[in-house]
Amino acid sequence: MMGLDAMYIESVVKAALLEDIGSGDITTLLTVPCDATAHATITAKESGVLAGQKLTGAVFQQFSGAVYEPAIPDGSRVEPGDLIGSVSGGARSILTGERTALNFLQQMSGVATLTAKYVDQVKHTKARIVDTRKTTPGLRRLEKYAVCVGGGYNHRFGLDDGILIKDNHIAASGGITAAIKAAKDRAPHTLKIEVEVTNIEQLDEAIRAGADIVMLDNMTLDEMRRAVIKAEGRVPLEASGGVNLDTVRQIAETGVDIISVGALTHSAPALDISLNIGASVDG
Repeated sequence: MMGLDAMYIESVVKAALLEDIGSGDITTLLTVPCDATAHATITAKESGVLAGQKLTGAVFQQFSGAVYEPAIPDGSRVEPGDLIGSVSGGARSILTGERTALNFLQQMSGVATLTAKYVDQVKHTKARIVDTRKTTPGLRRLEKYAVCVGGGYNHRFGLDDGILIKDNHIAASGGITAAIKAAKDRAPHTLKIEVEVTNIEQLDEAIRAGADIVMLDNMTLDEMRRAVIKAEGRVPLEASGGVNLDTVRQIAETGVDIISVGALTHSAPALDISLNIGASVDG
């Protein structure tokens, strides 16, 4: 699973708070007494899979006197009304950190929830649901972590940790065989080589040239079935393109090993989550 270390979390949280607060939370500073204290609860307003508890805690840690207590861990299935956590301390701190904390929770839980829906559709097959690099700039680690929380798996994190020869690489390098040979000649032996193909002839060429993994790009269901038979288990096959919740089950049933879904991170709707301060506020 994509990890979230403390240093990374702190850096992301500080950047998010700076973006939101700027020179100060004017509304809170003008309306809430500096010595007011409060207790707030964070609850789910719709069904989903929770992700982002560490980020929520880290947000409130940036404010002196605010303490966040998670009620359930990441990966928990939530229903409307379920308690996610509570925060106590200075009312100003809670109000100023509220939106940033909820943004992290809602976005990450949205990714985890959508991923879980895809995983549920293919659980009767051997296919793995994996993410892509189609992520929010600067938040890739958070979103890929949320994919894992939802039961999915990570594809390469960036351009430097995996070789994926796509159509434009093939065009620029002189063909599939030439691209694979160049990669094999120059790459560390620890890196696998994945090649994108669009038809059975290209699949044959990629396997003959020594590809470790083959991506079937925008193939029909029948073409994917033929590709699975043709590959004979010699290389893992990844299906890509045209994948949605209406098609993923049938794609998995063709026998492919991996299904990559850009929508997990670029189109996941935020999960509806709210923070509410109790009626009594001391000051």
